[in-house]
This record gives sequence, C-alpha cells and structure tokens, in this order.
Amino acid sequence: MEFVESAALVLGSAVRLSVPLLLACLAGLWSERSGVVDIGLEGKMLAAAFAAGAAAAVTGSAWLGLLAAILTAIAFSLVHGFASISQRGNQIVSGVAINFVAAGLTALLGQAWFAQGGRTPPVQGDARFQPIDLPGEVAARAAGGFGRLWSEVVSGHNILVYLAFLAVPVTWYALGRTRFGLRLRAVGENPHAVDTAGISVAGLRYAAVVIAGLLCGLAGTYLAIAQSAGFIRDMTAGKGFIALAALVFAKWRPVPAMLTCLLFGLLDAVAIRLQGTPLPVVGPVPVQVFQALPYVLTVVLLAGFIGRAIPPRASGVPYTKDR
Repeated sequence: MEFVESAALVLGSAVRLSVPLLLACLAGLWSERSGVVDIGLEGKMLAAAFAAGAAAAVTGSAWLGLLAAILTAIAFSLVHGFASISQRGNQIVSGVAINFVAAGLTALLGQAWFAQGGRTPPVQGDARFQPIDLPGEVAARAAGGFGRLWSEVVSGHNILVYLAFLAVPVTWYALGRTRFGLRLRAVGENPHAVDTAGISVAGLRYAAVVIAGLLCGLAGTYLAIAQSAGFIRDMTAGKGFIALAALVFAKWRPVPAMLTCLLFGLLDAVAIRLQGTPLPVVGPVPVQVFQALPYVLTVVLLAGFIGRAIPPRASGVPYTKDR
C-alpha cells in the first residue's frame, strides 16, 4: 500500500506538471494544422504568465489575471499572424522574435512596475486558482491505498487542470468532426484548393493563431497563479520548446499529444522525487542530472526515435494567392 500511495503522489504531480506542456502543445497543434509554424509558444506563455501574475497581484482576482493573460497571449499571436500571414514573413524568424521580446519585456516591466528583480508580488487567496475537491475525495484520502489514486490523481486539482484535459477531446472533435476544423486542416494541407472554394485562407489561419493564443494564455496563467504564487523571470524554462517536441512526437494529433505531455510530466515528477535520494550502486547523484532529464528526453525523441513525422504539407509556407 505504501508503494501505491507513493505512486499516486508521483502520478498526481505528473498530471500537474504536464498541464502547461499540454496547453502549449495543443496551441502549437492548432496553429501548425493551419500551416502556421509557431516557434513563439515559449514567448507567449511567458508574456501570459507575467500578465496573469501582475493583474492578479494588483486586482486580487485570479479570473482577472486569466483574462489579462489571454488578451496578452492573443495580442502576441496576432503580431505573429500579421508578420507570417498578412506580410508573408518568415514564420520561424517571427516566432523567435516573439520569444526574445517576451523575455526582455517581462523582465523590464516587472522591474519597472514592482521593483522586485523582475518578479511580481506574491499572490494568495482569491488571487490564485485553488484546488477543487471532487465528490468522494475525503473518503478516498481517508481510505488510503488505492483511494489515494482518486484523491491525488483525479481530485484536488484547480480548474485550469481540468480545462487543459477537457481541451483534448474538444480539439479532437473540432478538428476532425466539424466543418471549421476540416477547413482549417485543409488550409494546412492545400491552401490553394481552399481558396478556390471561396474560403478565406487568411481568415482561417488567423482563427487558428488566436486559438493558439487562448491556449497559451491558459498555460501562462497556470504557471503564474495556479502552480506558483506569482511570476518570476523566465519561469517557462523552455516548456514551450518541450511542447513543440511533444507535438512532433505526437505527429500533430491531440490524444498522442496528451500522452506525450503526460510522459514528460511523469519524468519531471520522478526527477523531483529522486532528488537527494541515493541510487543503488551509483549512490548520490547531483540534482542537476535529474533536472536535465526532461530536456535529454526531448533530444532523444527528436533524434529519430519517433519514426517519420510528417507535418502538414503547407506548414511554414506563406500563402500567395494565384492571380
């Protein structure tokens, strides 16, 4: 039973750690399915996290922090859309620029507004999203053993966790079963055919990058005022790039994307659990080794262990209307 309870703690931690990766991965999926490569996931998450932390600290409301984060991330998405869709610029360059701007701007504004080294003031109470206890949580926790699987893995998370996992079937259904989703996927594969049918290629791609901004806003909010108690500099710590790796590993499909993000979250949770614990034969291991494990897995997965991953055919290609 002790093993089950320890496993429940690790799995619960894995679920929580996978949430920002999952939201960012779904954001990239929406964008890239429409043909717009989004390297700027990291920057949008970081800007959204700062907006959420700053707004929540000033207003004392987590919901206003969420609203500020979503608006900020969508604004950055529209900048990326303008550069890559309207101006037909290089999508990689635009995304990298967003990452640099977000990293510099959050540090600059954080220091100018709050004078705490780029941080926002710590938030608590209504300024944070609190855990939600599902029915039966108390009884399951008291029962111990397998009951801890319910209380740790399923119950006790904040609303953004449930929204993140709800977004997976919503994305699957929207992209695979609705007219809008089918048209958006067609834009990512053959925009000329979509344009010939009288459908706006630019309109669909803008809709996709706005949805990506919404999801990045949720991810940034989760980092700043759900998982943490405020914004700190560079708190995304490469999660946007790990999400891109998960997207490639999942081959641009929502359910495999969720499973891949859970794998990264599990590895991160195990790394945290093993920190300071001597390993058999090896003995004490530096904490940096465990902290590097998710990034090592990212490199391993992208080094060719995932089979052939074929992106949408028009991904990264600016659309020019035939005259």
